[in-house]
Amino acid sequence: MTDTTAIITEKRGQAFWITISRPEKRNALNGEVIAGITKGYRDAHDDKDVRVIVLTGAGDKAFCAGADLQNSGAAFAMDHSKPNVDYADLLRLSQNATKPAIARVGGVCMAGGMGLLCMTDMAVAADHVVFGLPEVKVGVFPMQVLSLLQNIAPPRLVNEWALTGEPFDAKTAQAAGLLNYVVPTAELDAKVDWLIGRIVDKSPTAIRRGKYAMRAIASMSFDESIAYTESQIALLAMTEDAKEGLKAFSEKRKPVWTGR
Repeated sequence: MTDTTAIITEKRGQAFWITISRPEKRNALNGEVIAGITKGYRDAHDDKDVRVIVLTGAGDKAFCAGADLQNSGAAFAMDHSKPNVDYADLLRLSQNATKPAIARVGGVCMAGGMGLLCMTDMAVAADHVVFGLPEVKVGVFPMQVLSLLQNIAPPRLVNEWALTGEPFDAKTAQAAGLLNYVVPTAELDAKVDWLIGRIVDKSPTAIRRGKYAMRAIASMSFDESIAYTESQIALLAMTEDAKEGLKAFSEKRKPVWTGR
């Protein structure tokens, strides 16, 4: 386990947990939180034994309530000599990740927290959780969040959420495609563990190359995509995991993955 003031990282079996640890601030985003999550993603990818990342917030009040507005000038300040900002770089990093990530949402998820939710591959939330993009209420807009959200939720709903700033519940979030599962709070950890279990027994090579391919074809036309993927399946078939998977299937046994 690694602790900082704002982030706790911990390996639990083959899962790498990243926990925002600012419950007194509703796990709001600041520079330390963003840097800690970024480092957690990189550490997880550097560890060959890690198969999945879990992103969550400490306590049962908030997953992440967005930017820390205690000092509003700092929340939206940036170094204009740089062409990018740290939060945007974190979202970029997440989209180029080759290990799957799960959001465990145990409390309110707002504004920049919605970006953290959207940057993961799967999400499980407690049924009491409230979601929202309230930025217009303080004179700003969920600019960077939209870059991911627009590819997940229906445009009409995204328009409503971003333009009105009004909150919505977990059932609405699930129906819109933001969540895979909504469960009672008492069942949240068990459901996350269940989902982890359905990932870690699969081929890490297939997942790694699969996520890479999914990212690559996201902006391709069908003709470009099908040409790319037919070459990718040929390459994947030559990996040790693919050979082991097919051999194990024919021998009616569980495969032993090497991740190669």
